[in-house]
Amino acid sequence: MRMHDLVFRDALVLDGTGAEPFHADVAVGDGRIAAIGRDVGPARAIVHAGDLALMPGIVDNHTHYDAQVTWDPWCTPSPALGVTTAVIGNCGFTIAPCRESDRERVMRNLTQVEGMSLEVLRAGIRWDFESFPGYLDMLERRGVGINVAAFAGHSSIRTWVMGEAATERAATDVEIEGMRRVLREAIAAGAIGFSTSTSPAHNGEGGVPMPSRLADDRELAALVGCLGEARRGVFMLTKGGHTPLDFLENLAAASGRPVVVAALLHNSTNPGMVFEELDVIAAARSRGRQMAGAVSCCPLSFDFTLRSPYPVEGLDSWRPALGLSGDALKAKLADPAFRGALREELSRPARFRLFNGEWDKVQVVETRLPQHAAYEQRTIADLAREAGRDPLDFWLDLALAEDLDTVFVALTLNSDEEAVGRMLRHPASLVSLSDAGAHLTFFNDAGFGLHLLGHWVRERRVLTLAEAVRRLTSEPARLFGIPDRGVLAPGNAADLLLFDPATVGRGPTQRVRDLPGGGVRLVTPALGVHGVWVNGVQVADAAGLAPPPHLPGKALRTFAA
Repeated sequence: MRMHDLVFRDALVLDGTGAEPFHADVAVGDGRIAAIGRDVGPARAIVHAGDLALMPGIVDNHTHYDAQVTWDPWCTPSPALGVTTAVIGNCGFTIAPCRESDRERVMRNLTQVEGMSLEVLRAGIRWDFESFPGYLDMLERRGVGINVAAFAGHSSIRTWVMGEAATERAATDVEIEGMRRVLREAIAAGAIGFSTSTSPAHNGEGGVPMPSRLADDRELAALVGCLGEARRGVFMLTKGGHTPLDFLENLAAASGRPVVVAALLHNSTNPGMVFEELDVIAAARSRGRQMAGAVSCCPLSFDFTLRSPYPVEGLDSWRPALGLSGDALKAKLADPAFRGALREELSRPARFRLFNGEWDKVQVVETRLPQHAAYEQRTIADLAREAGRDPLDFWLDLALAEDLDTVFVALTLNSDEEAVGRMLRHPASLVSLSDAGAHLTFFNDAGFGLHLLGHWVRERRVLTLAEAVRRLTSEPARLFGIPDRGVLAPGNAADLLLFDPATVGRGPTQRVRDLPGGGVRLVTPALGVHGVWVNGVQVADAAGLAPPPHLPGKALRTFAA
């Protein structure tokens, strides 16, 4: 009888298909699942599962590790949180292709649009590439700790072809054809698809729109057409309110490729919008279109100061403050006309925006001055009411009094749990939007999968455990064309998560200083995780990341049609 590398004895097996869990042994050999059943044979190592559940590793389909993976091949903290495959390059915010002359511009844009530290990016990114194929070659050459698949990003492609004009105007026919050549090259080299953003919240340095926002429908259609011609790849879009879903359905129909629409989040001031959009996507699916609406299972909250207030930077009225710092920024925040414009915009209903003037959901986390210590852990709404002041003025004046060092937390979207539960059960929704690798000082949802298994399954009972596992594994693997992953079956890759259903979840947010140059980020520890294996190699245990001597992940470059 064959000697396996590893056997899990009597695990509660959740195979990723949504089927009822069952107790069985699972054998692993040569990085793949060798057998599932009883008496699967001897092994060099045995894990006695007991009351623990074994599932495929989580496929995180919305991350931004493009820069981080060049200095951190483990894409921390994701592996310790059960993620074995990460799709990077979402929203079109990639670092390849990129000429040496454009590196500073790309990093400065990421600082603004993805809440990354410029100092960390300068110290950390290893620019051993220029082209997109060169980027994938670099990942393969250096190795990765988990499996990584990369989108070809619109903003990078646009900058490569158009230079500074990428943020200024629509493309010409010649420029569009140039972008198509770059995208075709990326797809041939192993891109998982093409990603872009039309969201007005996505601005680069100084409030200048990210390049993809200048693209017209003609350009988008021409680029998505490359996926249709290649007969592979996913089109991923973070949608602005002006981008109609029927246009995206037309792209899905014309290309024959899956279209993932982000970011569908519940807004308490416009509560029906997200369900209207999911219903439109469901109707398109009934007509044979491969479409999905990317939703989050996490409340969207941001830790921030007014030096970099991401929640409000998408407001039109905040644009005069974008790119300002020091005394110029303070003067703008104190300007009555600036405040008046903010007040007026927030008083108008909007189809979608990140912050909607819900001051009862903005809390003071940390103050600088001793006389303000009593404000901590209290909302701006309550503090302003007690002071008899307008909450916008109270918020800005507090920050100004503390030299903009006051730390706030804003719960912006997905705060209504009944509504989020409906979203998770909607047939057109895709559990997504961890944003792992971005917004490092604002929030960390890399543990979204553990939150789904703990909060939404065990505590809220919105989904069964088997269905939640399917939503995290085989569903994204199938939609994105990732072969041999997402399902526990003989012959498939041994990407595995061993956990305790009674305790699984994510712990409280912690602030750590472990980025290049001592940069700070927020992390959430795993709860109830007993082990994570990538291609049959254990990479995490109950204590967290436990790196083996070599990097077991793969730079994924081949995808199902």
